[in-house]
Amino acid sequence: MFDMNSSPPRRPAARRPGWHDPGVRSAIYQILAVGAVALAVWFLISNLLHNLSARHITTGFAFLHREAGFDIGETLLAYTPASTYGRAIWIGILNTLLVSALGVVFSTLLGTLIGIGRLSRNWLIAKLAMVYVEAVRNVPLLLQLFFWYSIITESMPGPRQAHRPLPDVFLSNRGLKIPALHGESVDWMLLGLVLALVGIAALRHWGRRRQQATGQPFALARWALGLIVALPGLGWLLSGRHLALDVPVLRGFNFAGGWTLSPELAALLVGLVVYTTAFTAEVVRAGIQAVDAGQWEAANSLGLRRGLVLRLVVLPQALRVIVPPMTSQYLNLVKNSSLAVAIGYPDIVSILDTMMNQTGQAIEGVLLIMAAYLTVSLTIAFFMNWYNRRVALVER
Repeated sequence: MFDMNSSPPRRPAARRPGWHDPGVRSAIYQILAVGAVALAVWFLISNLLHNLSARHITTGFAFLHREAGFDIGETLLAYTPASTYGRAIWIGILNTLLVSALGVVFSTLLGTLIGIGRLSRNWLIAKLAMVYVEAVRNVPLLLQLFFWYSIITESMPGPRQAHRPLPDVFLSNRGLKIPALHGESVDWMLLGLVLALVGIAALRHWGRRRQQATGQPFALARWALGLIVALPGLGWLLSGRHLALDVPVLRGFNFAGGWTLSPELAALLVGLVVYTTAFTAEVVRAGIQAVDAGQWEAANSLGLRRGLVLRLVVLPQALRVIVPPMTSQYLNLVKNSSLAVAIGYPDIVSILDTMMNQTGQAIEGVLLIMAAYLTVSLTIAFFMNWYNRRVALVER
């Protein structure tokens, strides 16, 4: 029987947090790890500063305001040897961005075509695409750059024997020379072209929404042509119509004037595009194969041609698989552009290497290179992740 006078059972005393508590151990381990990392960083920095001081090497970025004293073969901005190191670095960054942007565009287009070709019903096209992918992916990019550079420089004649495929256009081992526009109106016309492209994108978005709401298609082509012609023309009028044609002319052992596509830029661009295309083609192929076969069958049952099925049904769904690995390929292309120093193209690595040799500011130069590539890579990752969220399936 239950004894009314008996005292209730005592609860076990609460255990104080101690070493045997997993949460306490985890916190202690993390504190020790952070402390060890901080101690290692402090030791490395203090040792670096001591060694620099012992060798009387100054630190800091004050040298960026000094005169560079060296020339740069290809520039998108005005530059002379009297310009500062800071401006030279901007020239290198713009050159890197130029070849990276062109490489991303061309490798995406060619990679999409070759990736689709690997799935072609035509045996010859499928096998040629497979041979291209397997051959290019397994040859180091640096060797490919040397190959394309030697092909371009050795197979072309000298400036005096240059080929002339068109009037005032010269092709030699110094590059491709074509007439160029110059004058105060050029900047205004470029601004008008950028505004035209932004307007076309806005009209395309509005036209899609209108078609979804009313079913009426929007004639984008005529409006796009009008904007591309009208806005640069308006910039030419507003700037005072200061525009002239700079024609290349042979002077001595080289051409003067005009715009030049140098062998270094051409070899670097071709090498990066050919190499990256082999990887993007596999990404596109895998994305298309990830789409369920029932999507093909459903679209075929509606009587759509295979090309329309691929463009309107399969590729939009394949983007959900294609975009994440394609981001990695874009980042690899940007980082691989640093191999430009091997063939003499003045990218950010080449220019900062020259700067470090002249000033001895090796630590600062390496930090600037790291910061440049980190900024570009994070920007690409940000926009690709944003686009990936747009094409991803929305859960309800």
